[in-house]
Amino acid sequence: MKIVSVEPFIFDAGWQSWTFVKVSTDEGIVGWGECSVPRAPFAVAGAVEDISNVLVGTDPRAYEMRFWDMARLNIQGPLGVRAQAAAGVELALIDIKARALGISVVELFGGPTRNDLRLYWSHCGTTRALYPQMGKPPIRTMADIHALGKEVVSKGYNALKTNIIFPGNPSTVHFNGFGGGPGTTDQVADNAMLSHIETLVGTFRDAVGPKVDVCLDLNFNFKPESCIRIARMLEPYRLMWLEIDIYSPEAMADIRQSSRTPLCTGENFIYMREFLPYFQKRSADVFMVDVPWVGFSQAKKIGELAQVFDFNMAPHNYYSHLSTFISASLCGVLPNVHIMENDVDDLPLKSELVTKVPEIANGRMKIPTGPGWGTEINEEVLRAHPWKKAKGCW
Repeated sequence: MKIVSVEPFIFDAGWQSWTFVKVSTDEGIVGWGECSVPRAPFAVAGAVEDISNVLVGTDPRAYEMRFWDMARLNIQGPLGVRAQAAAGVELALIDIKARALGISVVELFGGPTRNDLRLYWSHCGTTRALYPQMGKPPIRTMADIHALGKEVVSKGYNALKTNIIFPGNPSTVHFNGFGGGPGTTDQVADNAMLSHIETLVGTFRDAVGPKVDVCLDLNFNFKPESCIRIARMLEPYRLMWLEIDIYSPEAMADIRQSSRTPLCTGENFIYMREFLPYFQKRSADVFMVDVPWVGFSQAKKIGELAQVFDFNMAPHNYYSHLSTFISASLCGVLPNVHIMENDVDDLPLKSELVTKVPEIANGRMKIPTGPGWGTEINEEVLRAHPWKKAKGCW
């Protein structure tokens, strides 16, 4: 079997883009991967095209060798968009191998360690606050936040994650860590911000009750000093975790040691080399891995390394349903999984894009059992909705 083409696609998912990779073979078997980077879709798609010249004519089933072909091509810039492009290709290669054997990726990597998987409702309120065009109930007041918390429970979820939402008309979300005008680079949480965060988390906690898990994602919004103040303030609310993105294992360790609030980090790290110092310094309580940015075999190695340090993993997953199947497949073969992210609020087009949607009931997803990832991309829908220009995203 030989690779005959490697094609990137950028899909218009409404308010963000999703990037896919299609690898075709001379035997007619096609594999699909995803490497969505909403802030840099053209860069990643271009990197996929750059990589293709070392892949065409080679055997896709030797995915480990193909990974090292790509890694050596990327050796002068091994992280970032090049790694993410390589991840998308690697995922497609693994899909091909499993389909050629007539088995699932879970079976290919040793068989299931679980039959289903606990999910949390991610970006709870965030998407509704930023994108009213979905037609969901608006986030105008804290009463709307309270109602959303009740909705989460009514739909069977027992865990949620939110961001720093400011209800209003229009409602907003604090994402200064990703951009903003003058005066937004300091990353300081003043008393007004602290008070607002406490009100937001307290409203969700009151709505869902004491048994449902609540997470707050701070992203890159604050320096460690402010993160420490927030973590200490939120101790009474018994968060499942406070999620923080900081490129310093020492800073993360300082935050963790300063509060009883559990921490989660890792979604932006690539490969074991980046995770290792965080594991060694015990910089968090739970670690995320973004499979569309890392690749499946490499993400499994990260999960196994985390097991050595007695940490659990929680895949980062806010892309298409293909990503959900891929990430759930990782959870299906790891022994150390905490929970998995899942975006509930989305456009109907998300389900039209795939041949099979995830089987989710009562906040749990069945581990995929179909050939390959267990679903395929509907190429007609994919080609009908190309991403034509940068629209921006949170």
